[in-house]
Amino acid sequence: MLLDLVFPRHCVVCGLDGAVLCPKCEQGLERLGKPLCERCGAPTAWPVERCRECAGRRIAFARARAAVTYDDSAKRLVGAWKERGQRTLAGLVAELVDGVVQRPSAYTITFVPADHDRLLQRGHNPAHRLAAELGARWQLPVVPLLRRAPGRAPQKGLTLAERRRNVRGAFSPAAAVPKTVVLVDDVYTSGATVSAAATALRKGGARRVEVVTFARAVR
Repeated sequence: MLLDLVFPRHCVVCGLDGAVLCPKCEQGLERLGKPLCERCGAPTAWPVERCRECAGRRIAFARARAAVTYDDSAKRLVGAWKERGQRTLAGLVAELVDGVVQRPSAYTITFVPADHDRLLQRGHNPAHRLAAELGARWQLPVVPLLRRAPGRAPQKGLTLAERRRNVRGAFSPAAAVPKTVVLVDDVYTSGATVSAAATALRKGGARRVEVVTFARAVR
């Protein structure tokens, strides 16, 4: 294609010419398969209902699942998608999620709303774009059900305790919420953001919230 001649494609992970994600790097992304923690989706030595990461915590979502480990390769991919304007990566990311994560038993998809300043800076909300791509694949409507309070510090660089405090009360329901909802975000780091968003969804009427993300930090 002429566009590829003018703007050559490079793998966002390794820089190799030819594709936005080369086959080697795509295969090198570490898929998150069983055994997993039933609640938060962390990899475990054997199936458990609650792992050390989520035991003893108040978590508003019923369960969380992700496609890949948030390692260096996934971070480069997410960085290109979120911060460097490669919005078309949302389709590729959704394809990876669809190949790993089982379609949740729900009738509506929503997404974590972006902070206003970050939305202006990036020009798009990656969580919204991923939700739209998954909605098309899973044949589910995508509905904006949440509002985000302004003025919160970015989660990046905060400790786990600071992350939880920072997003406490950050979200509120923006519309009537169905009883079962799929909540989409790009990356599950500590679970603080999606749990705060799930709390707002439950206040709005949801009885079960299932979280789906592209990547997940593994400790």
